[in-house]
Amino acid sequence: MDFMNIPFFDKDFYKLLFLFSLNLVFLTIIVRWFYYSSTRKKDYLFTFYLISIIVFFLTFTLKKYNIDVGLALGLFAIFGIIRYRTESIPIREMGYLFIVIGISIMNALANKKLSYVEIFFSNFAIAIAIGVIEKLWHLKYEITKKITYEVIENIKPENYNILKEDLETRTGLKINQLTIGDVDFVKDSATIIIHYNKSENEK
Repeated sequence: MDFMNIPFFDKDFYKLLFLFSLNLVFLTIIVRWFYYSSTRKKDYLFTFYLISIIVFFLTFTLKKYNIDVGLALGLFAIFGIIRYRTESIPIREMGYLFIVIGISIMNALANKKLSYVEIFFSNFAIAIAIGVIEKLWHLKYEITKKITYEVIENIKPENYNILKEDLETRTGLKINQLTIGDVDFVKDSATIIIHYNKSENEK
């Protein structure tokens, strides 16, 4: 039965339901468990989930019309450029963005040439790789902040250690690295960019 040449029901719905559920499960493991538990940043959770869901359904729909995959990937790239062109996204978040888009496309493009075991294993392997990197290797999440600093004498190269100790004392942070940005000799101030590990200093 159909209406205006559009069928009310297609057996592919069961395949869509299964693949979407599989995609959502591994998306939650990667984004909610691995990413959020390591960074505690909620800013990108909405983006990761929505991009993954939209990419999945868009890819599944395009596959039904036999549209070239290269065209679809180009479309997703355009979406990414439009969304992030005015805001620099950190490397870590860019990596997770690539992962959620990748697994969504992989799951949505599943066909008769790819068994469910292979699909599940691919998702499982990706999740395990992320888990090993995040949980077993305990890679530290580095944060970058800008600070306006007024002791202009300490920005000299020979006073690097003095500058670092002063900033650590004031901020209470263990600084990995610092970079001197803009210097204003009129106001006797400078912009200092500090890098420190979140795992050591923030809950």
